[in-house]
Amino acid sequence: MNYQAEMDRILSDLVPGTKRLFLHSCCAPCSSYVIEYLSRYFRITVFYYNPNITDEEEYWKRAAEEQRLIASMPTRYPVTYQEGRYDPEGFFGMAKGLEKCPEGQERCFGCYELRLTETAKQAKMGGYDYFATTLTISPLKKADVLNEIGMRLGAIYDIPYLCSDFKKKNGYKRSIELSREYGLYRQDYCGCIFSKVAREQEKENANAENIKSDITGCHGSF
Repeated sequence: MNYQAEMDRILSDLVPGTKRLFLHSCCAPCSSYVIEYLSRYFRITVFYYNPNITDEEEYWKRAAEEQRLIASMPTRYPVTYQEGRYDPEGFFGMAKGLEKCPEGQERCFGCYELRLTETAKQAKMGGYDYFATTLTISPLKKADVLNEIGMRLGAIYDIPYLCSDFKKKNGYKRSIELSREYGLYRQDYCGCIFSKVAREQEKENANAENIKSDITGCHGSF
């Protein structure tokens, strides 16, 4: 399925401003383009629910940036903020047995489901017309898996899931532009301790390669 095309079809049938969207957000930079785009059609509540962010200082820093963005960004229809419970224990419970799983595989899929399940529940309780997530804007997230989970949960909780692939139409590029415009803090890892360790290892490997290149350039190959 072309998820972006399907979302555009749904949007084309809407009377702008008449529907309410409950939008899960992982962080301000990822939500920036999504808010800019979808606030032309919906009255949005941004739901910041990310128990995967296992460093508490990092969690609150991202939460504050989300609120600052919402307060600063002009939108056609109102955008409000709702914060979920900070529950890293719930994340670690989900991840038990998957600690050694590579980034972008089963542990991440479980994390998608953890966050989207709570989003669907809250959206249903709040009487929203749709729920969605900003996660599909990331080049590192699997949009097909996210959408499959979202549609399944939508059926379970009886609330429509707005499918998406926000990377399309230069969405990711636009999010970078908006991050610069609003001076947003852009983290360099997903949020969990596993992604942080993986990112630090990537940096170490890159530094080692740079050092090796410098030595090779000065003294010839090994």
